[in-house]
Amino acid sequence: MRYEHADILWIADEYVLGLLDPREMAEIEKAMDSDVELRAAVAASRDRLLPLDLALEPVAIDQALWQRIETALPDHQHTATPQERRSSNDNRVGIWRNTAVGAIAATILLAVGLAFSLMRTVEPIVVAVLVSETGEVQAIVEDFGNENAAVRLLADFDVPNDKTIQVWTLPSREMGPVSLGLLKGVHSARLSGPELPKPHLDQLYELTLEQAGGSPTGRPTGPILAKGLAKLPR
Repeated sequence: MRYEHADILWIADEYVLGLLDPREMAEIEKAMDSDVELRAAVAASRDRLLPLDLALEPVAIDQALWQRIETALPDHQHTATPQERRSSNDNRVGIWRNTAVGAIAATILLAVGLAFSLMRTVEPIVVAVLVSETGEVQAIVEDFGNENAAVRLLADFDVPNDKTIQVWTLPSREMGPVSLGLLKGVHSARLSGPELPKPHLDQLYELTLEQAGGSPTGRPTGPILAKGLAKLPR
């Protein structure tokens, strides 16, 4: 796959979104071994599209979809011979199937394009790297300042069935620690927390192990799994 350096940002976004075919994906991965600029563009694209990655889940489309589409199609009122009817029905189904494929593809591309356009303009206000007591990186928190935060876990946590990981921040000493939400299992997530002041440099973020359902007091009560101070992205 040949590309101009002026197109690197666009190619990096297509690679991260999975819009390239397998051959092009392999060529980009090979090119990243020697192309520092391309490698940096892909890393930046992954960071920028992280909220999209956390917010969406893949959905499988089965044969039942086609059956529902074909069932909803109007029948012809014309009476034809069995040969004509078979030919007519086959063509009709084929045409409408192709039309449906085109419509679904256009819808998917529109959704991806819209999300892509939105995510290009939404940057986190602060980013916090959370570390354990031993200094090992455990998670990254991106706070977008619009009641949304993305949490990317970078380590395996031992969470018993009667416990849950709760995400906290400290907007100010006067306000005290505030919960941004609970993680479902040990998975990265996008959280919608309460309305808070705009996040700032050196704002504290931390993960604690709380009882199922979250802290009963509204304040951290369990052991701290990881914590870190917010930095301003450059």
